[in-house]
Amino acid sequence: MPDLFAGVDGIERVLLSIAFILVAAAVSRWQSSDLERDLLIATVRSFVQLIAIGYVLELVFELDNPLFTVVILLVMTVTAGRTTASRARRTPNAQRISLFSIGAGSALTIGLLVVLGVFDFVPHDIIPIGGMVIGNSMTTATLVITRLSNDFYDQRGMIEGKLALGATSRQASLTQFQRTIRSALSPIIDTTKTVGLIKLPGAMTGMILAGASPLEAVQLQIIVMYMLVGAATFTGLIAAWLTYRQFFTPAHQLALG
Repeated sequence: MPDLFAGVDGIERVLLSIAFILVAAAVSRWQSSDLERDLLIATVRSFVQLIAIGYVLELVFELDNPLFTVVILLVMTVTAGRTTASRARRTPNAQRISLFSIGAGSALTIGLLVVLGVFDFVPHDIIPIGGMVIGNSMTTATLVITRLSNDFYDQRGMIEGKLALGATSRQASLTQFQRTIRSALSPIIDTTKTVGLIKLPGAMTGMILAGASPLEAVQLQIIVMYMLVGAATFTGLIAAWLTYRQFFTPAHQLALG
C-alpha cells in the first residue's frame, strides 16, 4: 500500500494549510468567541478521518470487490441517517424516516447511473459518486424533515381550521408540503443555475488540479450536478411524504406530541 505522505511537497502543503486554522483561532481568541477548542477538535478529527478513509479506500480499490463497495455505501447511509435524525427531534420516527429517505433516494440515483451506463459499478467510480449523492441527500432530508415538522407545530391552528372545514390531511397540509419542498430544493437548483459563473465546483476543480482537460472536467461536472438535483428531488419527496404521515391519524386528525 503506498504511503500517503510520500514526497516532501505533499506533507509540506498539508502543514502549511494549518496556518489558516491558526489564523482563525487567533481571531477567535482576539474577539473572545471561544471557538479555539472547537477549531482544534475539528482540525484533528478531519485530519484523522481523512487519512483513515484514504487508507481504507486504497485497500478497497485494490480488492475491487463489489461487496466492500456496498458495505461502505451502507456505512455512509447509516451515518447520514443518524446525523439527520439527531437534528429532527420534533419528528416521530425520525431515525427510520431519515434512513429510508436517504437510502432510497441515493439507491435510486446510483442505480439509474449504473443501469444507464453513466458509471460502472466499480469502487473508484461508485464510492466517490455515492459519497456525493448520500451527502447531498442528507442535507436535503435534514431540511425537509425539520422544516415540515416545525411548520406543523407552528401552524397548527391553520391546519386544524382546514380540517374542521372538511379538508383531508393532504389538503390541509398541502401549503406546508409544497413550501418545504421548494425551500429544500432551492439551494441545489440555485447552484445548478450559477455553476461555472460564480465558482468552479468541486468535481471540476479536482479534475483540473489533477491535470485533466477542462472540457473533460466540464462533462463530469454536468453529470454530477444533474445527478445531485435528481438525488435531492427523490430524497426530498420521500422524506416529506414520510414526515407528513407521522403527524396525521387515519381519521385525518392532526397528531402532535
